[in-house]
Amino acid sequence: MKRLLLLSLLLVIFSSCSNNDDVRNDNPNLIDPLVDLTLNLSLPQYQSLNFPGGSVLINSQGIKGIVVYNVNNDLYTAFELSDPNHTPSSCSRMEVEAPIATCPCSSDDNEYNIITGEHQTDPTLFPMQQYRITRTNDVIRITN
Repeated sequence: MKRLLLLSLLLVIFSSCSNNDDVRNDNPNLIDPLVDLTLNLSLPQYQSLNFPGGSVLINSQGIKGIVVYNVNNDLYTAFELSDPNHTPSSCSRMEVEAPIATCPCSSDDNEYNIITGEHQTDPTLFPMQQYRITRTNDVIRITN
């Protein structure tokens, strides 16, 4: 009986584990594109990421691109630039004036914080889609 109880407990514990530590929202507006990006902070195009408050826009990956932001040299964030509360369209690529990303669609005033990904005025709306980010020495790796 103890074996069965122990086995059941272990099964519950292991089935609740996930290799994804990020909180992911099931947003019906956005797909989850394959993202695997490496940024070398020694290169001039990523120089702004060496300073807190610095950001870089990456157009080559994601749905509409990715914004990478240096919060404090230990914490970096990476978010999708497609407005999470629109299906992707010609106007749904957000514009960034750090630390705010704004959707240019005329039908709304969606603004998001690129540190947290949250909508600025309505927390019930979908947050920005976040990517995993790790820094090892002068290299930042962004994945999902």
